[in-house]
Order: sequence, then C-alpha cells, then structure tokens
Amino acid sequence: MELKAILQHEKISLPENFFFNIQKYKEHLFKWNKIHNLTGAKDENSLNEFIYDALYPVTFLPRVNSLMDIGTGAGFPGMILALALPKTKVTLVEPLVKRASFLQFIKADLKLENVTVVKKRVEEMEPQIFELITSRAVTDTKMLLKLSQNFRDAKSRLLFYKGEKVFDEMQDVAEGLAYKVIERDNRHYLLLGEDI
Repeated sequence: MELKAILQHEKISLPENFFFNIQKYKEHLFKWNKIHNLTGAKDENSLNEFIYDALYPVTFLPRVNSLMDIGTGAGFPGMILALALPKTKVTLVEPLVKRASFLQFIKADLKLENVTVVKKRVEEMEPQIFELITSRAVTDTKMLLKLSQNFRDAKSRLLFYKGEKVFDEMQDVAEGLAYKVIERDNRHYLLLGEDI
C-alpha cells in the first residue's frame, strides 16, 4: 500500500511536512515496537493501513480547534490526526507508561506544539470541553459516551472508530445525540453530535 498515492487520491489536505513527519514517526515506532510492543502493526503495509484509517475522517470532519483522543495507544488516531491538523490542539490521553512515553518522545522529536500527552485514565482528568473527541478500539459506544461526558458540551462532536457491531451498540445508546455511520471497507466511523 503506497500511502502517499492513496492519500493524494483521496484528496486529503495535509500540511507540507506531513510525509516527512509520518516517515519519522514510522521509523521510531518500528524501533520502539521491537522492545515495547506498542502496536499490532508490525510491517510497513499494516502500519500504512492504520495511518490511512486514522486519517480518512479528515475527508468529512469539520475543522476543529481542540481534539481529545481517548486511549491513544501508539498514536492511532490521535497522533496521526495531530500531524495532519497542525492548527488543532490535540490532547492524547494514554494511561500506559510505555505508550505515553513514546507519544511524548514523538512530540519532542517532531517539535509538535499542538500536542499534549496526558498519562492518565480519562476518568482521572479534570473536566475540560473539546470540540471533537475521538477513540479507536477502547471500549463500546455506551462506555465511551460515559467516559467523555465531562469533556463535551452541546456543540462537541464525537468520532469513534468502530467495526460492524456499531449498529448493535447504537441500539443500547439512549442519549438523544444524532449520529451517522460512514463506512469504508470493514471500518465504521461513528460520528455523533447534536447537529450531525
């Protein structure tokens, strides 16, 4: 999978330094992954797919000033979105020390002024409102809505990276939020908010 060609084909608008930064990110991730096992993406193709998966919502999301990613792990989707959206202040919430350390290292190495790494569980954070809250492979939608309630208001949107069970999960959610599901291959991007 040739990442640059696919992203250009999708007409995803990216900053000039994106491909330089993503290459550095990938090099560091492969090194760290050998020791710390940060992600299941062990080769170039799977890592490119993870990156593309993280970036695809840029094609349909509105511009936002602030974003919080719950359970960022090795950087999916939060760090990748931070590289793509340099004008958005991105807070990466990751409780595991080795992953949070990796994110902090990437922030320092690539001089990412728009990134804040929080080494805590989201439940331990002080309430603060974000325009967009994202999460991938953390927990079900109902729990994500509960975890995010202190960090959103009526204008906030939520973007959860889901699989095919998303429709079953939505039957359990009685929150009054409008939602839509954007499908790409086996990925279901669940977008929620009052004005979706």
